[in-house]
This record gives sequence, structure tokens and C-alpha cells, in this order.
Amino acid sequence: MTAQIELNGIDKHYGVFHALKNVSLTIDKGSFVALVGPSGCGKSTLLRSIAGLETITAGELKIAGKTMTGVPPRHRDIAMVFQSYALYPHMTVEENLTYSLRLHGVGKAEAKAKAAEVAATTGLSQLLGRYPRQLSGGQRQRVAMGRAIIRNPKAFLFDEPLSNLDAALRVQMRKEIRALHDRLGATSVYVTHDQIEAMTMADWVVVMRDGIIEQQGRPLDLYDKPVNRFVAGFIGSPAMNFIDGRIAEAGRSVVLADGAGELPLARSLEPGRAVVVGMRPEHLQPAATDATFHLEIGVIESTGSATYLTSPDGAFQLVQSERSSLKPGDRIGLSIAPENIHLFDPQTGVAL
Repeated sequence: MTAQIELNGIDKHYGVFHALKNVSLTIDKGSFVALVGPSGCGKSTLLRSIAGLETITAGELKIAGKTMTGVPPRHRDIAMVFQSYALYPHMTVEENLTYSLRLHGVGKAEAKAKAAEVAATTGLSQLLGRYPRQLSGGQRQRVAMGRAIIRNPKAFLFDEPLSNLDAALRVQMRKEIRALHDRLGATSVYVTHDQIEAMTMADWVVVMRDGIIEQQGRPLDLYDKPVNRFVAGFIGSPAMNFIDGRIAEAGRSVVLADGAGELPLARSLEPGRAVVVGMRPEHLQPAATDATFHLEIGVIESTGSATYLTSPDGAFQLVQSERSSLKPGDRIGLSIAPENIHLFDPQTGVAL
């Protein structure tokens, strides 16, 4: 694969605040990369640094093999789609689409033809004469994407573009954005705090925290093999359960804190070692006879297709794919396959 965007040792300071810390990342041409993490982790700062809207303090940034240090945004040949749409309210959809082309001297007839082509691609053909105030949120976001597409840039940068939409429309739009990416063969960098968006849309997910990259890889690799407790707790919905434990004397099982039970392990560890045990809610199975630990039920939530069972303190949750006859206050026996048990160091959080 050819690298389309390369970041080598990127640092960004805002006075004494160190926003990006030695960030290195290669984004292949034609790939869809999601930058994900909690608020304040540096993902939007990194995106804006690629766009040239932020000046990096140190390090090297290349786009299509050319160093971009000091190059203004308009000369980087990238297109950015914002959360706020950033449409011109006094211009029609067609005028919004063609504005950047007209700025670069493209003739009226050619710009109009390109707008018609992009409108057909984004489902806007019947809306070219409307103004932004006459459009729904989803239609405005399509216009924002169309305005980016019409320039045929080297990369598309998305800064939480679906945050203003309702839940159902977000699901629809993320499918549309991914389908559009595939049709165009584009290079896309997508910032979101929603790990479901990242997991379902991206080829490659970059998990950030406090200005560094905690882990990057294919979505399911991050789900199956998180490198630390932070990534394990961030990737997956509902979030992974954590409980303190200690490796048993034989080294082949872990004893859970507070007498919750003992779980067999798929490998041997040092006997007596303190660990944090991670278990995904969807990997826990009700067990009538061979339960390895028990859970008291505090809250029961049913969506029809699944039932979410939560402990009274809210710290532990499991998901059942069928409806449940349990009631708050009941105790349920549970088991989990040894290969689905994650272990972390209590001090460093690193996966063992």
C-alpha cells in the first residue's frame, strides 16, 4: 500500500499544555481510518494538524509524499467535513457545491456539470435549488460531503460529522459515508468519540488518550486483543467488566475478589499474582450447574432482541440474546470460556 498521509513524531503544545505527544501514524491511500477516544484525547487536534488548521510544534507531516510543514490549508489538497456543516446560508445547494470550484477559476458550465454529478452521487439531485434552511440535518450533511467530494482531494477529513443527528439518522449516514468512501476509492480520516461508529465504518482504528496513541489496528483486533485496560474498556458496547483477582496456587485459574468465584484460565501465570480480570458482557453465559461465579441482578433492561442484566452497584453487566424471566434481587450463576478472559496488571493496566 502507498502511504497517503504520514505523521512522524508529531508534537503540539498550547503554551504549557502538551496536546499531542510524539504521535506517529501512517495512513494508506484508499483506507478509512478512524481516530477515536474520549473528549480531550487529542483526536480533533491531530485531524486539524493534518488539515493545517493547527500548526504543529515539532515533527514531520507528509501528504502524498510531500512535506506539509508550513504549507497553508488551501494548498494541502484536502477536504474537511465539519460537525456544524459550515454551509453558506445565503447560497443554494448548487452554489454551496460549486463555490470552491468557482474560487479556483472553473467555468460556470463545468462547475454546474460537476455539481450535478456529485448531487447524483450523494442523493441531492432534487435539492439543488434549495437553501440550507430548507434542508433536514441529514440533507445538510450530504451537502457538506458533496462540497468536499467535488474537489476530488487527496484525502477527506471528517470531524465528528454525525454528532448533530438523531440516533436513527446517524446509523443511516454512517452507512452512506462508508459506501461513498468505497465508491470514490478515497482516503478518509474520521474523528469520533463513538467507538461504534469507529468499529463499523473504519478499516483501521486509532485509539487515543491524553495526546498519545494507545493502540491502533483492525477493529476486531482491538476488540479481541486490547493492549491495556483503557482500550479494553473503551472498545466494545456494553463496556468490558472488570473485577480484581489473584492467580490461584496452581497458576491455572484466577480467584475473584470478595469470594465471587474462581475462573479457569487458558494459560498459566505466576501463582499469587494480583490481576484485574476483564470479561465482556456478551461472553458471559448463564450456567445452572457448572457456574464459576454468581451475580446478583439489580437492573433488567430488555430491548426485545436482547436483555441487559446489571448488578445493583452498576459495576457488572451481562447481555443475553433472549428474553429473561429474572427479577431484580435474583442471583444468577455464570460461566465464561477461558479464552475469553482478559487479564491486566493492576498498576500499569497492561494486558498480561
